[in-house]
Amino acid sequence: MPDAHATHALDLAADVVTITRAICDVPSVSGEERALADLVVQALAGASHLEVIRDGDAVVARTNLGRDRRVVIAGHLDTVPINGNVPSRFETDPDGAEFLWGRGTVDMKAGVAVQLKLAAELAEPAVDVTWVWYDHEEVSAALNGIGRIARTRPELLAGDFAILGEPSNGQVEGGCNGTLRAEVRTHGVRAHSARSWVGDNAIHKLAPALTKLAAYEAETVEVDGLAYREGLNAVVVNGGVAGNVIPDEAVLAVNYRFAPSKSAAEAAAFVTAFFEGYEVAIVDAADGARPGLDDPLAQEFVRAVGAEARPKYGWTDVARFSAMGVPAVNFGPGDPLKAHADDERVAVHQIIDCERALRAWLSGAA
Repeated sequence: MPDAHATHALDLAADVVTITRAICDVPSVSGEERALADLVVQALAGASHLEVIRDGDAVVARTNLGRDRRVVIAGHLDTVPINGNVPSRFETDPDGAEFLWGRGTVDMKAGVAVQLKLAAELAEPAVDVTWVWYDHEEVSAALNGIGRIARTRPELLAGDFAILGEPSNGQVEGGCNGTLRAEVRTHGVRAHSARSWVGDNAIHKLAPALTKLAAYEAETVEVDGLAYREGLNAVVVNGGVAGNVIPDEAVLAVNYRFAPSKSAAEAAAFVTAFFEGYEVAIVDAADGARPGLDDPLAQEFVRAVGAEARPKYGWTDVARFSAMGVPAVNFGPGDPLKAHADDERVAVHQIIDCERALRAWLSGAA
């Protein structure tokens, strides 16, 4: 694995694929983003058209051209843990398509590379742009760099429209589903399993809840013209004391992915009612984000990319912008199904295509 402290300067004059590979080869697992953030600041030092601001291990760079509209374009610097997939390498599939393989290629250093190259080169964009590269996206929401900036320096995130470079196969994904985690808990009485009739099996008490979950058909909800598919699933079951003991407690962890037409409070009420008769605790919840595709800037962007907007099923930081009243979409290279995978890899042509589309739109040529 490369030494994070022995990295070389980023050359933003290089082609975008080379930049992608360079930043993928700088390990930046959540909590270890500093080396990469340092390189980003150094690489932008000569860009006189940008005001560069450091906030912890997040970097904000913005133009101040007095344009009528401002767009915020953001990407996270961190990745999930490395598992034998750094340094990066090129692969060619049986059809001759070229891929860049390695941790972060999809989620989301290819998107960050596109943003860095354009930030350095577009001195006169058609709109003012705030570029944000932030830390701690892949871990607890309380540590999220965008969330920190929103709490402490919200003026840095002000804008009329936002784009998150999350992997979207080079298509536009509007808004995102909300997410909720709940614990369904049952209680019983311990006993020796040879005399089970004197106990009360807490694990068995989960059977009706699991049966109901297995039979549940999640809804598809249309929100502002996009169809968001929901999901309600058991994700963890915990219980048991020993191989010869009737368990006195069991916990079923449930994840609810809900359409952005619902609030987190409404989602919590639904889950609580769904498991009526059980002890239910909501342990985490985050609102989704409506697509915001009725905004003129969003419509211009979709046309410029030449794509049909799709819904984002997973939760992303577009929800943070939506909460601030800024319509936001996801747009970046990479197949979301390969995010966090050990064989994470991005199609080289997607990196190039995303750079070309975003450059054209920001230049006002689309």
